[in-house]
Amino acid sequence: MTQNNKYFDDLQQFLNSSLQSHQVLYINQYYNQIGTIGALGLSSALAKCTNLSNLTLNLCVNQITDEGLLGLSSALANCINLSNLTLHLSYNQISDQGVLGLGSALAKCANLSNLTVNFGGNQISGIGTSGLVGSILANCINLSNLTLQLSYNQVGDEDTSDLSSALAKCTNIFSLTLEFGGNQIGDKYTSCLGSAIANCTNLSNLKLNLCVNKIGAIGASALGSALANCINLSNLILHLNGNQIDAIGASNLASALVNFTNLSNLTLDLSENQIGDEAAQGLASALVNYPYLSNLTLDLSGNQISTIGESVLGFAFSKCTILQNLALDLSFNELIEPEALKGNSHYLKSKRLVAFKLYF
Repeated sequence: MTQNNKYFDDLQQFLNSSLQSHQVLYINQYYNQIGTIGALGLSSALAKCTNLSNLTLNLCVNQITDEGLLGLSSALANCINLSNLTLHLSYNQISDQGVLGLGSALAKCANLSNLTVNFGGNQISGIGTSGLVGSILANCINLSNLTLQLSYNQVGDEDTSDLSSALAKCTNIFSLTLEFGGNQIGDKYTSCLGSAIANCTNLSNLKLNLCVNKIGAIGASALGSALANCINLSNLILHLNGNQIDAIGASNLASALVNFTNLSNLTLDLSENQIGDEAAQGLASALVNYPYLSNLTLDLSGNQISTIGESVLGFAFSKCTILQNLALDLSFNELIEPEALKGNSHYLKSKRLVAFKLYF
């Protein structure tokens, strides 16, 4: 049977539609200032869409409060046939109360297999984060893909709470994306997060964005050690730019990642940290040991790497026998241009490279 696909950017048109006929639904109210009252009106209609299997709601920048989100949550609890759900609620006025209510509601959607929740730019702490994740993972046992966007909220080291036990239930998760950039996360929360993700033993794809926080050597080292347990990873994206990671943290992180024997695609962003030649040498030592790495993006811009570190990295890349695609950013370091161009020859001698991008 052909699914009934509907797209609405006119809220009134949706409210007047045949609600129970919808199976695949996209409602776009981005930046429409519908507020809490509009969200509650939308909720009343959604509660009648009991045959929904796929739902996308874009309600970003609408001045929706916890009350509005709780109304939406109650409606979603009636949509028990949902298998794919995407909620965009960034830049509203949502706090822990709202996301905890959403978590309780989604616990009734046991058939969910793909879930994306975007709460960037609200007022959510680690308590709300852990409660949301815990409720979802404890009950949505068929979930295989989870994306949680909580950048620029109020998540900090004091809010580790139940995060580990929540993510420990991720045993069936195949793909996980956590966007926690621009919070107040330090070494404690990073260590806890790493330990939690380590329980997701079936992960094949992981994207972890912890940029612009307060992470140092301890957090980076602990994160690497914990992630080493995810031995099935084939695709890894780590954004740790804009933190306080030094040579020890960068070297320990890179060394731990060598344990990913199935890793073929790696993006590692360590720009704007405290990385010098020593850290570059540590990264180089680790990189030569990646057995199956074919695609690498490494951003080390805005650090203190000189031509010595650049040369060591170049030699390491020439030893990566399977590497096909390389993008390396060393801009805004302490390189002397002529020497940097000489070092460039190390990379270019690797005839295996299909695509090569180098930024000085």
